Amino acid sequence: MTKSKVALVRCESYDEAEVSAAVSRGAWLLGGISGFVKPGERITMKPNLLIASGPEKSVTTHPAVFKAVGLLLQQTGARVFYGDSPSIGACELNFKLSGLKQIGDELGFTLADFDHGREVLHKTARLNMKFVIANGALDSDGMVSLPKFKTHGLTRFTGAVKNQFGCVPGILKGQFHAKMADPYEFAAMLVDLNTYLRPRLYIMDGISAMEGNGPRNGKPRQMNVLLFSSDPIALDAAACRMIDLNPEFVPTSTAGEKAGLGTYHSENIELLGDDIESFTVKDFDVVKAPPERIVPGRVFAFIRNRITPRPAIDSVKCTACGTCIEMCPIGPTALDWTLAEAGRVPKHNYDKCIRCYCCQETCPEGAITIQNPPLSKLLFRA
Repeated sequence: MTKSKVALVRCESYDEAEVSAAVSRGAWLLGGISGFVKPGERITMKPNLLIASGPEKSVTTHPAVFKAVGLLLQQTGARVFYGDSPSIGACELNFKLSGLKQIGDELGFTLADFDHGREVLHKTARLNMKFVIANGALDSDGMVSLPKFKTHGLTRFTGAVKNQFGCVPGILKGQFHAKMADPYEFAAMLVDLNTYLRPRLYIMDGISAMEGNGPRNGKPRQMNVLLFSSDPIALDAAACRMIDLNPEFVPTSTAGEKAGLGTYHSENIELLGDDIESFTVKDFDVVKAPPERIVPGRVFAFIRNRITPRPAIDSVKCTACGTCIEMCPIGPTALDWTLAEAGRVPKHNYDKCIRCYCCQETCPEGAITIQNPPLSKLLFRA
């Protein structure tokens, strides 16, 4: 069996020259960028643009990484495009506010259409056969994915596999959360999306990662690494091992291996470049337990709502902007307004909440965290 290759390259800052050298080295370790891209091809870079945010917050792929990869692709003679569909707002505005569009304009890259899409049929999908995928992704000859190294409330870790969820335009992403409340079904859908799109290369920005209340409101954590692979399962597994997280606790790992997308078993992965032990951080703030399955049925729902981790709003931090209500994928929403001493603060109806954590993911103030209910603390305390 041929092992999946993952290249690990140390890069301790976002200095453009240092990042450029690290990106070139990573591609070289995998055999050179010409092995992934040919002259004249339309290649789309897909960064992680969850929502417009300054690069210092480690929410999005850093502009220096975006630029270095784009320049490397340009050198092959490829036509470079870029795009992503953020959680809120239009693609172009979010790219501009994140500092990525300015680089794209400077280098002559074309912003692809990720605001609109068309339906495709994935005949070999294991779970989800129909997707609406952004035109910019469908119209390219190939894709280079640029995920960000971050924690995630639902899937524990968001990296190479989950980055392609941004190829589903706008609010359509919420429909998948509503249809697939179980994190393992959601992970299987993400794998189907990846087996349809098949990005040629994944380059993960882990120079400054995010721990804690990710993927938007966590804390930056310096990891000093760029990761490269054509196998997204193996790349995510390597990143997980750096933070002492069992890759099996990330539900896309097993689903991806079953679908033939890649492997998460260390014996089937060949690590190239710098020693993985030099990047290992044992105290990285991430939930080191598998997500709980969501099983339909009233009895199970009654129990789940009292023991499963749930989103909770800090009334002090909350500015009553209503983003959480807007982003709740179910209807009627699991959040509504209520009068409180601190003002009008949304309130969760946990009997309706499907634990997708979209509200926590998109809260602009970081006012929503994932917490264990009182009964869960009582039953499972150490």
